[in-house]
Amino acid sequence: MTQKKNEAAAAAMVEAEAASQYLGELMGAMGSCFRRREPRLQARKYVRALMSDLPRKNCWTIAEHAGDATPDKMQHLLARAHWDTMAAMGVVRGFATSHLACPEAVAVLDESGQEKKGTATVGVKRQYVGCAGRVSNAINVVYCTFATPAGHALVGARPYLPTEWATDTDRRRSAGVPADIAFATKPELGRQILADLHTEGTLPPWVTGDEVYGRDPHLRSWLETHDTGYVLGVSKSMRITLAAGTIMRADATLKMLEPSSWTIASCGEGSKGQRRYAWAWIATTSPRHHLLIRRNLTPNTKGEYEVAFFSCFIPDNQPATLRTLITIAGMRWPVEEDFQIGKDALGLDHSQVRTYPALLRHLVLTMAALAVAAITTAVARTRTNTLP
Repeated sequence: MTQKKNEAAAAAMVEAEAASQYLGELMGAMGSCFRRREPRLQARKYVRALMSDLPRKNCWTIAEHAGDATPDKMQHLLARAHWDTMAAMGVVRGFATSHLACPEAVAVLDESGQEKKGTATVGVKRQYVGCAGRVSNAINVVYCTFATPAGHALVGARPYLPTEWATDTDRRRSAGVPADIAFATKPELGRQILADLHTEGTLPPWVTGDEVYGRDPHLRSWLETHDTGYVLGVSKSMRITLAAGTIMRADATLKMLEPSSWTIASCGEGSKGQRRYAWAWIATTSPRHHLLIRRNLTPNTKGEYEVAFFSCFIPDNQPATLRTLITIAGMRWPVEEDFQIGKDALGLDHSQVRTYPALLRHLVLTMAALAVAAITTAVARTRTNTLP
């Protein structure tokens, strides 16, 4: 028992040292984003505090962890200091994609919210937020996770600005919304993040996301134009054109399927083991477009077998197989894990800021902490798997 404890302690020390080295690498690369030395040092302290075991992570607690007498320096870092936030996000993105790069990478789009009180926080309104599972007074942010078999990390974030915020000059001014930020749908915000990845040469060969993104024809068209495959959730009412030219709703295709049309397969391992479903795919008029159908193996409380539909595009250079589409569909879980780790361990939703610049900066620094944690974990897992 003592030997095992010693081995565990040694492994923890090695992992902590690795995390410190990766943090130094990332913050060093981010140095050019800052005009002055002081905010650069404060940013490093901020990220270190996010990676600590503080139960709540706001400017007060982060300042105390950093040894500051007041939160003034941390508040200045987020709200008023001169540094290029989007360039810093690009550095985090490059750091994560370079360390996690592999041919099986997938970009995952999703949004996550944070409940708020009052009406002053940028983007706040009564809207649906997944974290609460209901309509609530909240803000929403669109994210992209870079997911690989080795690990995953958030590589892009865009605060969602509802129409009533985007068109209100006074609210924009009070919240510091930049002049070039206009109203954009959640799929458009996701596309902007994917465009950054494409520009930098790190856009994965596949993209996945839920119905919020799958129902947007502009996002799907952009991906096809850039020869990027996708498996995106769509509603049961989406109309598709079958290979024979017949047009019908997605759920109407279920009547066409024979028992032999279904394949039982896992789309990946979850917290309760392999996530096994029944799967079927249906050809359309285009050999590169398919409708993927997923059906639960056990009925719900109403005795119904829940069904989900996905619109799929297969690029010329990718294998057109059902197994491929099932694998991509199953890669949506990493973004949920990033949200959970980000919120529970790193303070992703702990910020008490109200302005657009401060919110975006908190998100970038939290993404930095998550990237360091993800890469440290991935390397430690690889080391463990290669031990004799």
